[in-house]
Amino acid sequence: MIEKLQLKTNVKLGTLATHLKFVGGIVPNEDGRLPRTDTGEIIIVDGISRLKKLSPIELNATQFSYFPGLNEDDVSEVISRLKAIGLEIQFILMVGGADPMNPEDEDAVADMLLAGVETAKKHNISICSSTSIEEWMQEGATPKEGSDYQTAIEQNVKLHSRVFSEGGIADSCIKEWHIEFLRSIEFQTFTNLQKAWNIVEAMNKGVGQKFFKVLIDTAHCGDSDLSMEENIEIIHAIGKADQLGIFHASSPTTRGCLSTDDGWISALLRACAETGKLEYVLVEAFHHEDEALAPLRERVEGHGIDTTDGRTYDQLMLDGVVDIARRINNLSARNIL
Repeated sequence: MIEKLQLKTNVKLGTLATHLKFVGGIVPNEDGRLPRTDTGEIIIVDGISRLKKLSPIELNATQFSYFPGLNEDDVSEVISRLKAIGLEIQFILMVGGADPMNPEDEDAVADMLLAGVETAKKHNISICSSTSIEEWMQEGATPKEGSDYQTAIEQNVKLHSRVFSEGGIADSCIKEWHIEFLRSIEFQTFTNLQKAWNIVEAMNKGVGQKFFKVLIDTAHCGDSDLSMEENIEIIHAIGKADQLGIFHASSPTTRGCLSTDDGWISALLRACAETGKLEYVLVEAFHHEDEALAPLRERVEGHGIDTTDGRTYDQLMLDGVVDIARRINNLSARNIL
């Protein structure tokens, strides 16, 4: 067996499972059961295990999308199988059908997040992430500004502080919770890095400690209204405040092959490295025919085009992993990381 190349740094490299499609790959059915292959393997396990085996670079971590109502046996199977091949599992706490900014939806969102928190505690998961600051693709939504913006932050602080308290997180295995903003159209209010940091700082004040962090996703940064230079400046400030740790290497707009990123990944990865706070770099791509993302393809020009260039999605992801690993090692060689 050829020995896998290792990263020359303590940063951990991994992937998400979004290339396997949400519909038919990640999202459970009405009974909470996860999709399986014809041979009975859970598709997430099958796909991520295959990447782990084929990758010429050692993979260390993966993020698992936890949906409320997931069958506990399936969750246990995913976690045990992926841990068995040497992967650290992080949770992405999924919410839907309710708006975290709306006080009337607080109970519904809190219940969804608490379900994920309890499952994370059961399986000794130390890092969670979420986009639980705004409802995805909310019809008729308009950007909140001025006092409405501050009210939206305050409601999010109230919601997430409640989950932190009721979930007993302070005395649990969960040590970090990374908040990810989304591009405009997906979100309407928290649509750039500065706004994400505004809310994370407020949430940390709410719980009295630096528990929440800002997840740096290059796709959303690149699709926001802030320039590359502005994003870099904010990343440096977030790092100085010790509220940074996870980096999603994902291409703006296309969300496909990392070669379509037009320089955003390399620039923001270096910025994160310069902070000294970077802990995880995770490669993320979306399948261009995923049924769940049809609304984005309809509304975002350039999203969902086929960037495979004749490759399978396994190969597209592996090419991304190798590209990012080389970047990380060369950042280390230049004493930036």
